[in-house]
Amino acid sequence: MRNELVVVGAGAAGLFAALTAARRGARVALVSARPLAETASYWAQGGAAAALAIDDSPALHLEDTLEAGRGLTKRAAAEVLTGEAAARVRELQELGCHFDADRHGDLALGLEGGHTRRRIIHAGGSATGRRILRALSAAAAEHPQITILEQERVAGLLEGGGVMLRGGTTIAARATILATGGAAALWSRTTNPPGSFGSGLILARAAGAQLADLEFTQFHPTAVVGLKGREGFLISEAVRGEGATLHDDAGERFVNELEPRDHVARAIFNLPGQKALLDMTQVDPKRFPNIVEALQQAGLDPTTERIPVAPASHYVMGGIVTDLDGRAQDRLYAVGEAACTGLHGANRLASNSLSECFVFGRRAALAALDDPPPTDGAVIEANVEAPSRETREAVWQLAGLERSQPNLERLARDPYPLARLVAASALHRQETRGAHGRAEFPETDPALDGRHTILDPAAEIPRFETW
Repeated sequence: MRNELVVVGAGAAGLFAALTAARRGARVALVSARPLAETASYWAQGGAAAALAIDDSPALHLEDTLEAGRGLTKRAAAEVLTGEAAARVRELQELGCHFDADRHGDLALGLEGGHTRRRIIHAGGSATGRRILRALSAAAAEHPQITILEQERVAGLLEGGGVMLRGGTTIAARATILATGGAAALWSRTTNPPGSFGSGLILARAAGAQLADLEFTQFHPTAVVGLKGREGFLISEAVRGEGATLHDDAGERFVNELEPRDHVARAIFNLPGQKALLDMTQVDPKRFPNIVEALQQAGLDPTTERIPVAPASHYVMGGIVTDLDGRAQDRLYAVGEAACTGLHGANRLASNSLSECFVFGRRAALAALDDPPPTDGAVIEANVEAPSRETREAVWQLAGLERSQPNLERLARDPYPLARLVAASALHRQETRGAHGRAEFPETDPALDGRHTILDPAAEIPRFETW
């Protein structure tokens, strides 16, 4: 097959990149390991962040993003996101996405942890990912310039541009965009589907790309615990933005619920039993119908009872190193959670990730269309296999919310390469910063401000680089 662009992954970033290119007349092959609208983006309950309110601005959104990033956010990347997010929301509306509105017909903007203004758009309350993915999937399926290859996996990249599928079929293209999602499912307790184990990172590394910041894993503070059939089910941050509160076993509140996620997650982790009770009885259940319904089906009524919650692996800030157009190297791009532009720093600001998919998905697609036509070249194969249950348990136990040198050294001997790289990165950063906590180094080291953990191709020993 021959196309101008190959997009690997049909989540929010991949779909938006494919549609951006196709709407400019390019032929696009969209490769998805799962049927459309079954990716991690589908389960995203949070919304997309953009400065849309009268009392808001890109400058205020930028301040909040830098604050959440704990001294590690790349300012240029944050400026791109906060400056372009509002335009991408309008483009989503043109593509058929309908967002929640108030009684006057204006966008109903939510508040989430770390934000100083209401700037979160939602669709169907906490069904935002589902609604957006359905609209974008329908637009992609109907577009004559997009060929969709469902339930296909990529086994390698072509040196001359394009990919090789597991069955041996090759798809030549000017460039490949990896939109394969993150690696949060490397941890056994996670809010992510099993496929989010970092497959794009493995492909890119085999092809010679750098990885960065794998020690920064965001643990979402409010994932359901101890409820059969709903273990790890995510309760959106937006619920706390609308007034839900967190309580210890004695019924006392113990944290400001609207602090950034690293702070709230660590406060729960430090409680006896490392779990808390979320009280959303004062929240309008009509705002979050799918959360209420899911919990009621599991036998717990959040309109009358408190919900047991504990942190779970949710989002890896690190990934494939790219520039501000998503470029990792010649003919290879990465967007969404697979990428690391430095935008999220040490702690992602809530709902910036969905905006990132659209802002950087568009930029990567436009940049890739300027690449030269594909040429002949070898196939760079990669061993893209999922981690074992034993590896996932080891990553959770040894590289959880608080890491220690002995535990990380044990993980550094795990047979799974990506688990070893997480351990090496966490060992290299001898401080506690944002989502990365080291027992031996409980303080943040100012000397490491702006210093990112880089893994060069084939190297398992990281180095620092200033961005």
